[in-house]
Amino acid sequence: MSAPGPGAVAARFTGCAVRGERRLSGALTEVGLDGGQSVVVKHGDAPGAARAEAAGLRWLAEADAVRVPEVRGHDEDWLVTDLVPRGRPTAAAARALGRELAALHAAGAPAFGAPPPDGPVHAYIGLAPMRNASGTDWPRWYAEHRALPYLRSAVDDGTIRPAESAVVERVCERLPELAGPAEPPARLHGDLWNGNVLWGADGHAWLIDPAAHGGHRETDLAMLHLFGCPHLDEVLDAYGRAAPLAEGWQDRVGLHQLFPLLVHAVLFGRGYAEQALATARTALSR
Repeated sequence: MSAPGPGAVAARFTGCAVRGERRLSGALTEVGLDGGQSVVVKHGDAPGAARAEAAGLRWLAEADAVRVPEVRGHDEDWLVTDLVPRGRPTAAAARALGRELAALHAAGAPAFGAPPPDGPVHAYIGLAPMRNASGTDWPRWYAEHRALPYLRSAVDDGTIRPAESAVVERVCERLPELAGPAEPPARLHGDLWNGNVLWGADGHAWLIDPAAHGGHRETDLAMLHLFGCPHLDEVLDAYGRAAPLAEGWQDRVGLHQLFPLLVHAVLFGRGYAEQALATARTALSR
């Protein structure tokens, strides 16, 4: 028996007849339903990825802080969410996003690394496995469960040479002194690069594709820095007015970018490895 297609999956989870499909990417399909509504059907890249993403979206929605598309249904392989009609980024939407992110982070998490309720411990960030093991001390947790696992993977596959790994290991050793004042676990989107911020036709920013977990709030903001975000200064200014960041946060952006850069090194190769190594050297020089 052949596997169900996106239209059949949308019909199963929504109970609505399908009136058309449009492929958005290899994993995403827009499906139009009777009545005029459209949904996005996503095929998980790995077993359990759809479940992890659905749990993350629901956890973010429960904070009643940021806008995320409603989850219409999921299983281990498929996720169906409402479609977000696209608009354009505006300064007003960016300021609202800054305030909304501050509220999301303030909603908190039980621990650093805590997965969303009903979310798996073994989750994903993009295409990379991500283990949500809990900890109470951010520097130690970040080193053990975010930076070092991807460093080891990059060394094992030859993307980072063994002799080069010492600079990242040194950053991890010095994290207690480099990390700034201790903060409680924040409720993170977890993969907040620009591609996961949709600027809606309703004039608001919407967040998709989370790798949600409990973490340090500066990590989400550092991800926005890493790959650029329209009106980023407006986002950060509004965030800081709603929830001021600890002194010196600008100097810690690279620390928080080290994790996603190492993930990208594992997934995409040497260019990101060189960026991660340069970021580690800069962190040690401060």
